[in-house]
Amino acid sequence: MANLKELGAHVWARLAAKETKRWASKPIETQEKVFQDLIKKAKDTAFGKDHDFANIRNMQDFQARVPVRDYEELRHYVDRVVAGEPDILWPGKPTYFAKTSGTTSGAKYIPLTKESVPYHVKSARNALFAHILNTGSTAFLNGKMIFLQGSPELESKNGISTGRLSGITAHFVPRYLLKNRMPSWEVNCIEDWETKVDAIVEETHQADMTVISGIPPWVQMYFERLMEKTGKTTMADVFPNFDLFITGGVSFEPYKARFAELFGRNIPILETYPASEGFFAYQDRKDSKDLLLLLDNAMFYEFIPADQYFEENPPRLTIGEVELGVNYALILNTNAGLWGYSIGDTIRFVSKSPYRIRVSGRIKHYISAFGEHVIGSEVEYAMELAVASHGGQVREFTVAPQVRPKEGGLPYHEWLVEFDVLPKDVEGFSLALNAAMRIKNVYYADLVDGGILRPCVLRALAPESFIQYMKSQGKLGGQNKVPRLMNDRKIADILMGYLEA
Repeated sequence: MANLKELGAHVWARLAAKETKRWASKPIETQEKVFQDLIKKAKDTAFGKDHDFANIRNMQDFQARVPVRDYEELRHYVDRVVAGEPDILWPGKPTYFAKTSGTTSGAKYIPLTKESVPYHVKSARNALFAHILNTGSTAFLNGKMIFLQGSPELESKNGISTGRLSGITAHFVPRYLLKNRMPSWEVNCIEDWETKVDAIVEETHQADMTVISGIPPWVQMYFERLMEKTGKTTMADVFPNFDLFITGGVSFEPYKARFAELFGRNIPILETYPASEGFFAYQDRKDSKDLLLLLDNAMFYEFIPADQYFEENPPRLTIGEVELGVNYALILNTNAGLWGYSIGDTIRFVSKSPYRIRVSGRIKHYISAFGEHVIGSEVEYAMELAVASHGGQVREFTVAPQVRPKEGGLPYHEWLVEFDVLPKDVEGFSLALNAAMRIKNVYYADLVDGGILRPCVLRALAPESFIQYMKSQGKLGGQNKVPRLMNDRKIADILMGYLEA
């Protein structure tokens, strides 16, 4: 019989679904209201004054005044916020800074305001409610839950609490779930990732774990160390009541086969799309990879066609102007004070009623050494097909161009792959990757056919190569992840030192 917690969850899930249906049925009106609210509230900030928010009446006015910027281009404003100045990007001061790894000049500090934080919490809650509504399952609420996350211990940056987003969100676990949460606060505060995982294994291997959440590569490490500790072969054996896996941050597809083996039975998977800048989407239907784009989350979205992103004046589209199947760079305007902000992700729409998306890659993570503009979703598709046709189990991989091969001959795309189980026919696996890439990217096919590129080359890496690489970069664990592909060889050249003997 369901207890009060479970009964309450069913009621709240139905209420959340009604609210979602209300705004999802009016997407353009919803986004217009969000836009007007944001402009009105920020017009007296330093940014609002610099960009004449007082005279903005519509999106055309806004786009004429506010350029698209990434973090580095917005940094001179963010630095003033970090220094403690109020009313710079958003009224007052942020409640938190989410600290993330910068790509060109050190750490990035993403502001989280008292207005924006509740939307992170609400979105995570509604994702769970959608799962409850789709499955009817609430028993998982009675067991132990773990989210493999950064330390919840926060430092102060000019009076503003600062840390990893996952560590910040640890402070917002609902009271009724606090007794369910694992690991202990003390273990969660361990900074060294490998030490932390070992401590989590010690605390949890005999627990009645029902919900596990985290980024796939780090959850995989946790699972494998649990099996080493217990001598058991699947998570179904370790945690008989394990009933929900929540993931986000990277595409789950390349990990799906290995996780099915680790699970040992069918475990429901809930995919989400959170970031320090906002919680954008979650899976709202059972057994679907499509994510519902959250249009009522105090964020106004713009979309730039990815193939036009680097033009001088690319089109900036709103929700009513997008097309299905096109890759768009995601641009944000938020109640944390991010304006015309290019988060760096690319998405594509798979539905307009309601608006559902899939994350397709990173706008700056691509290979276009010869004009082919290969993106993340294409290499993930190719890997999925190669595994399906030739077997093997892939732990992690990345792709880079090899423009001047030392061995001579034509240049090529180099796939650096760490296998848990090597395919029996490695050459056939490589040919399958090449064939799939030809299907997904006509420019790549033309370059191979035209004798500009040779077919891709696969390099098998030694076990734990990516863990060792991340450790060498000080990015082991938490929310950190290896790019699927890069247009240079900064990562690839380091990984070449980990080739399988």
